[in-house]
Amino acid sequence: MAHPKTCFVTIGATASFTSLIQAALSAPFLSALQNHGYTDLLLQYGEDGKGFFDGCMQQAQATVSSSGLKVSGFALDKAGLGKYMRQAKGLGAKGAQEGVVISHAGSGTILDALRTAVPLIVVPNAELLDNHQVELAEALAAQEYVVHASLADLPRALQDAEQLRLRQKEWPPVNSGVHRQAKGLKGVLDEEMGFLD
Repeated sequence: MAHPKTCFVTIGATASFTSLIQAALSAPFLSALQNHGYTDLLLQYGEDGKGFFDGCMQQAQATVSSSGLKVSGFALDKAGLGKYMRQAKGLGAKGAQEGVVISHAGSGTILDALRTAVPLIVVPNAELLDNHQVELAEALAAQEYVVHASLADLPRALQDAEQLRLRQKEWPPVNSGVHRQAKGLKGVLDEEMGFLD
């Protein structure tokens, strides 16, 4: 039996982003998930999204069946998204692998994913007016905290998330800034003790 590996997709609670649900249930994306060893696709489709999610699932049924992915969804969880982020991180189930979170570019969701230290693909909702999400996604991607993607780029973004996962495990962290690039164990210890030049 394969070790669980979850892709968690969230569209947020306040704005409808049905295009992200549709893209996550598209044949190219489901195939990309399968190719990267994912076993589970979990979608948070929002307060009014059940009918749309069910319709997309019906259209994708043949692809879902042939992919072997377990696909499920939910509207909202008043307790927050933490347990779903941890599931994507690979925490909880024995032998689980670290997966990925795909999110609209809402700042609260981004912070939750960064706190959990799970690779994050940010897909700004292009349908919003005065869209600050694109600026936020671009800034975080430039600092290598997240992968910034469009709806059409989701299959490629999975590969980028795998590369982000590897970079996040490097020491010193790639996004730690020049001032934190200590040399060797002595440099790290000096930095941790506050002995900076």
